[in-house]
Amino acid sequence: MYMISLKNVRLQVISTMFCFFIMGSIEMVGIASNYIKVSLNLTDTQANILPSLVYIWFLVCTIPTGVLMNKVGMKKTVILSMLVLAMSTLIPLFLNTYLAMVVCFIFLGISNVALQSSAYPLFSNIIKKEKLFFQFTFGEFIKTVSCFVAPYAAIIGSLYFKNFFGLGWKVLFLFYFLITITAILLISNLKNEKEDVSNSKNVNFSSLKLLAKPFILLSFIAVMCHVGIDIGMNTNLPKLMMHKLDVSLEIASFSSALYFIFRLMGGLIWSFIIAKTSKVLFFYISVALMFIGVSAMYIVDTKVMLYVLIALVGVGNASIFPVIITEAITKYPILKDKISVLMIMGQFGGAIFPLSMGILLDYFNIYYSYLVILIGILYLLYYSLRLGYLKTESTIEMPK
Repeated sequence: MYMISLKNVRLQVISTMFCFFIMGSIEMVGIASNYIKVSLNLTDTQANILPSLVYIWFLVCTIPTGVLMNKVGMKKTVILSMLVLAMSTLIPLFLNTYLAMVVCFIFLGISNVALQSSAYPLFSNIIKKEKLFFQFTFGEFIKTVSCFVAPYAAIIGSLYFKNFFGLGWKVLFLFYFLITITAILLISNLKNEKEDVSNSKNVNFSSLKLLAKPFILLSFIAVMCHVGIDIGMNTNLPKLMMHKLDVSLEIASFSSALYFIFRLMGGLIWSFIIAKTSKVLFFYISVALMFIGVSAMYIVDTKVMLYVLIALVGVGNASIFPVIITEAITKYPILKDKISVLMIMGQFGGAIFPLSMGILLDYFNIYYSYLVILIGILYLLYYSLRLGYLKTESTIEMPK
């Protein structure tokens, strides 16, 4: 019996790691949109619509996913979302039109929303409250590993897989298809899974009423800005490097990988520092690093210094989301399910930032587009100041 239990625990840990890794696959839309732009000769607005088509579904599908979880359970919802994700990654492998890419990115977004909405509650059932921040931070670490793998997969595919069934950079999609299928097999074989669907009964459209609470609304917008900055950087860094350094897309794509490498390192660093300092001070430092990094990009023109600035932004934006969601849940613990749903919905900021940046890039230039990211950073600065003044509340009455 002990050996069976130990085997299932190991399978559960591996399955969880794969699940977080697949969550990170959504970040591949940034680097993919740059290659699609070149491949199909698109404008920046047309290319940046693609990431927006992925992230808009966080606003639309998060609550319906909660309803689905109530009917079929969290584990089945996770598996169903992975199946849809796997099918979406196959589309670009066989079709190379703008419409095919649009369809691919729509289903990639829907499936990732469903995955995140169902996986987080599933994990919360097995994570102790005192370890919640650490586990979420570790999850962000795994997701970031997936994020920085994506640019490398695209670069390697573009350079070495042009003659492999003509895939080229699209080997990126094949990679995530294989990983997703592996994760489905792992999670399907989990034994003695205790589904708690009763919690998801509280997840419905009434959750939106929580936005009437000032701190919840502030946190919701903060998540929008955090994810918007992340996707905006991921999507537009290669364009900035090509503009400033006059290099090819393959070389410029390394900037996206570098950003995610330092996001990964930042997650590791902050997970140790946060235990010895306050979350508010941590937030101040993180936002300051991002502001310095993005602001200096306007005046720096050398490769080494641009890499340094990209590293600052990556480290700064590494663990913003875990702080926001844990602060919100800590203030209103009895509404953790509804708050989790709202925070996941807030990721639709990834639809607003890249599209806004693409429009500004087409009508003005790359420097105007980065004003969108600066505005997001300034809001996070405001949020960090509010974190220092708002009093902690342990309970809350449901808004009527």
